[in-house]
Amino acid sequence: MVWTPRATVAAVIENDGKFLLVEEDAGQQPHTVFNQPAGHLEDGESLIDAVIRETLEETGYDFNPTALSGIYRWIEPNSGDTYLRFCFTGELGQHHPDKPLDDGIIGPHWLTLQEITALGTSLRSPLVKRCLNDYLAGQRFPLSLLTDM
Repeated sequence: MVWTPRATVAAVIENDGKFLLVEEDAGQQPHTVFNQPAGHLEDGESLIDAVIRETLEETGYDFNPTALSGIYRWIEPNSGDTYLRFCFTGELGQHHPDKPLDDGIIGPHWLTLQEITALGTSLRSPLVKRCLNDYLAGQRFPLSLLTDM
């Protein structure tokens, strides 16, 4: 068996002291979960293109990444799957409220840090809070750190 980590991207987007999260039905009954706009890297796609695409598909907002705020490895305890998350921050763009969202997405929400903390076990993974904390600590790395060859 070949071990293959799952490459994912996520966006921490702040506007007027609130953060953009996505409520989704991730098959984790009995409740929905909240995550940053996030998803899997597709074949032939750059990490930057992936986070732009995922943000639009899950929230209806354009996103312009300006920095990488962290790279994370997480092993999902139930499945044992390994995730490599590349988390970006950047500028919020135009909203397209009539754009259909991805399957399973209930909708985007603008939440304060206090509201996000209160979600507790409704956060999709510990990566959500860790990415947010690193962003709030000012962690930023230039996009030039990423190279596509």
